[in-house]
Amino acid sequence: MSKLNPVVHFEMPYENNERLTKFYESAFGWKMQNMGKEMGDYIIAVTSEVDENNKNKTPGTINGGFFPRNPEVSQYPSFVIAVENIAESMKNIKNAGGNILGEPMMIPNVGQFVSFTDSEGNRVSILQPSSM
Repeated sequence: MSKLNPVVHFEMPYENNERLTKFYESAFGWKMQNMGKEMGDYIIAVTSEVDENNKNKTPGTINGGFFPRNPEVSQYPSFVIAVENIAESMKNIKNAGGNILGEPMMIPNVGQFVSFTDSEGNRVSILQPSSM
């Protein structure tokens, strides 16, 4: 049996960062952090307690983020799967009937990231973390 690649992150679009932040902090107690203009107004959502290395203390939990909605592009909630080798995973995705969306990009202090559509047209992403 091949290695299982875990879901490690979720993402969703937003229209109003203040309304979004208030909603998730109030409804679920999440800690929301806007990364600012230099990081594309990305908002990190911490959904479970983390240690000093920003790793979840509770096994099986994930954190996520929110990105500004772009009315010119179809955007949907998505999740991110951690992989050991992004190039190999991209080949596996293509061979399984998926479609890679662009080229991998480096996210500083995070790792290489690229999105794809699966065999059903769902948008998903893979991440080769810097630590792997």
